[in-house]
Amino acid sequence: MRRSKKVVESTIVTALTIVLSITAVTDSRNMKADRAEEETAFNVGLENNGIAGVSEVLVDFELSAAEELEDHVTIEKEIVDVVAASAEEIVSEDTNAEVEEQEPELTPEEQEWQNALMADVDQTLNVRAEGSTEAAIVGRLHKGDKAVVVEAGEEWTKITSGNVEGYVKNEFCVFGSDALAYAKANCDTVAKSTTDGLRIRKGQSTDSGVVKTLAAGDEIKVDTSLSAENGWVPVTYNSGTCYVSAEYVEVSLKTGTGITLEEEAQAIAEAEAAKKKQQEAEAAAAAASNRQQSAGITQGSSLAASVDDITLLAALIQCEAGGQSYDCQLAVGAVVVNRVKSGRYPDSVYGVIYQRSQFGPASSGRLESRLAKGVSSTAYSAAQAALSGSDNTGGAMSFKLASSGHGGVVIGPIVFY
Repeated sequence: MRRSKKVVESTIVTALTIVLSITAVTDSRNMKADRAEEETAFNVGLENNGIAGVSEVLVDFELSAAEELEDHVTIEKEIVDVVAASAEEIVSEDTNAEVEEQEPELTPEEQEWQNALMADVDQTLNVRAEGSTEAAIVGRLHKGDKAVVVEAGEEWTKITSGNVEGYVKNEFCVFGSDALAYAKANCDTVAKSTTDGLRIRKGQSTDSGVVKTLAAGDEIKVDTSLSAENGWVPVTYNSGTCYVSAEYVEVSLKTGTGITLEEEAQAIAEAEAAKKKQQEAEAAAAAASNRQQSAGITQGSSLAASVDDITLLAALIQCEAGGQSYDCQLAVGAVVVNRVKSGRYPDSVYGVIYQRSQFGPASSGRLESRLAKGVSSTAYSAAQAALSGSDNTGGAMSFKLASSGHGGVVIGPIVFY
């Protein structure tokens, strides 16, 4: 606790009082003793040498008094110096305490990052078995990856991140609060859905229009230029700002983790497999086109669509007719395309699929879950063909189970009308 100015002043006053008391007592005693000694010396001087003897006694007494006064002054000065030094020490302690009190406290988020680091690189940072450039590489940290510090060193730091553990060179890393600042500048902040069917809305109200739904575990980028208000988190969707309920999301920085060399090899293999799957889907679409004439499939105008539209339509096809024949899946895709072209429904694939109360998978969250898991090559081919204008339903814009008895074109277990 800091001592007040009054306490310091009180200490000095007390010390000076003691000095004056000692001086007063000493002077009183000395005055009595000196008076007796003076009388004796005066009488002896007068008896032995007359007036000359008295003069000599007075001179001696004056010199003695001067020496005694000098002693008193010296003692008082020493005590005052001690008091001043003590006061200076107290003030110094108080100043240091005040500096310590002014140091800013870390926020809970900053405290969480004090034992963390980020790889400050353009691409990757090697993680080695030992703290040496000659040691074997056991894994890598990519830009945006976060690691936990196991043992800090002057040149190398031992870390763990994901399944990789090893040493990284300090010059390519940022630590603690600096790592947090780096993450905020280089990584997305995301909102993770904690429930299926979470609706992304145009405004901060349950009455606002829905533009998309999320399945549990899905993430969407937070618009950090705006703050969360009234229980709604601003998110970025289709280059615009929308909102999700703060009650059903967990907001965090989207940092990555390191990978081992084995995990890296597996990721490369999976990327090659995905590329091969895409090539197979394109080949299947070409083969389907060759079957159109014999299957009575009409060829209408194609519909301009992005890669996202194709994937979205393929996911819906798999949700509605997964496991059925290619023709049945194509028919589902044709229904969506026919609606887009009709002028009676929204004029985009996305708008048709997410129109309220039209397609069950879109409102239940199953569609988002399928998108997260990926779609089959058959569904992808059917989506491409439908968007290219292929239609085996005769222009149908609806479908239901054939067991309902509704009239229309029956393909597999579904009737299209």
